[in-house]
Amino acid sequence: MAIELHHTFTTDKSPDESYASILDLEHVVTCVEGGHVLEATSPTSVKAEIKVKMGAMSLSYKGTVEVVEQDDAAHRAVMRVKSREVGGQGVANATVVITVGDGGGTIDTDAQITGKAASMGEGVVVGVLEALIADFAGKLGA
Repeated sequence: MAIELHHTFTTDKSPDESYASILDLEHVVTCVEGGHVLEATSPTSVKAEIKVKMGAMSLSYKGTVEVVEQDDAAHRAVMRVKSREVGGQGVANATVVITVGDGGGTIDTDAQITGKAASMGEGVVVGVLEALIADFAGKLGA
């Protein structure tokens, strides 16, 4: 199941401060509800885990979050998330583009979901992802 989402966020931080914040993967991962870093593997990559509630199911995913592109002048970063469902066959992969400017920024997410999560149906998956990203955006802008 492929899903594309677009979000905006506001912040009182300067663009430079916001940009530095999105490049700090330990900070970024903990801004996602249920997310935590297992290990920093390089300055631009971490192993992480997230626990997500989808309907009546709770799912855990382990994988990597990596900054694959940085444009310091445009305050834009592209991150790649690759994860597998713990104890299952599913994957949750995404390309996330975060751009920051004066007063806020945008988060564009292109996700591919398979396995148990996808079996819940697109409406449930989109609803959960929308809530996770909205919460993430609020924490990122704080």
